[in-house]
Amino acid sequence: MAHESVYDVIVIGSGPAGYTSALYAARANLKVIIIAGATPGGQLMLTGQVENFPGFPEGILGPELMERMKEQALKFGAEIVYDDAVDVDFNGHPYRVMTSGGEYLGYSIIIATGAASRWLGLESEKRLIGRGVSSCATCDAPLFKGAENVVIVGGGDSAIEYALFTANLVKKVTVIHRRDRLRASKIMQERAFSNPKITFVWNSIVTDILGEEKVQGVKVKNLLTGEETIIHCNAVFVAIGHKPSTEIFKNKIELDEEGYIITKDIVKTNIPGVFAAGDVHDKKYRQAITAAGLGCMAALEAIRYVEEIKLKAQRAQA
Repeated sequence: MAHESVYDVIVIGSGPAGYTSALYAARANLKVIIIAGATPGGQLMLTGQVENFPGFPEGILGPELMERMKEQALKFGAEIVYDDAVDVDFNGHPYRVMTSGGEYLGYSIIIATGAASRWLGLESEKRLIGRGVSSCATCDAPLFKGAENVVIVGGGDSAIEYALFTANLVKKVTVIHRRDRLRASKIMQERAFSNPKITFVWNSIVTDILGEEKVQGVKVKNLLTGEETIIHCNAVFVAIGHKPSTEIFKNKIELDEEGYIITKDIVKTNIPGVFAAGDVHDKKYRQAITAAGLGCMAALEAIRYVEEIKLKAQRAQA
């Protein structure tokens, strides 16, 4: 039925969702290729010790976990190309995925391009990622259990959720917000304001993160007075939002107002045979394990979809 150059499943993305979906599809004896991107591995490539991924009681470095996932997918026959997808065409089979280096045809597509954390844009922030700077408190706050002070930057639901979570682990949490009021839901605000471990620094931004080998503090500027102060801390969690990596899918599949892929039945997009997995549509949990689980679900749906196509083709030839 399929031409030799047509893949059963094309996976776009190479984080936990992408590698897991490729693994499942390849083990089902489908022809699979991963469009991994020029810088593969997703956000875990910026993560130090990962202690909450099942199966690694001693913990594992984020890049090592991604390498193991990749090798497992390749072991079962998945192919991989280190190139960025630059365009897609979902107008009829086979679907087309264009990269800067070529074009790939597939009967089913799994989009696992993830979402990038929004950062402060500081040189010191970039240098200290994985050394006390993180965009995921639920992932990394347990590494700082008992710390004197941890800073959360942001004022939305994620920031306050991080503050409440971290307050159970450390002695003090300092929330720094550029406005004079939070954007978080009222119930989240009430919980944070009533927690004696959480303090707030209003109308302020972080202008520098201090420390050479690890975070030792932050320099904070008051936007109303211009005054700069230093707050000593052991870690900084940046919670100012995420940006889904969906630019090439605009006007190709349904996206919400923030750019996340809209799904039904968990992983199905509005295009038959095109599925989404991981942070590209999950804006609630954002965990490696949930992304992997969604990758499994997307692959199982893709397997069923491809099998149905092949069965219809066989009946048409009979």
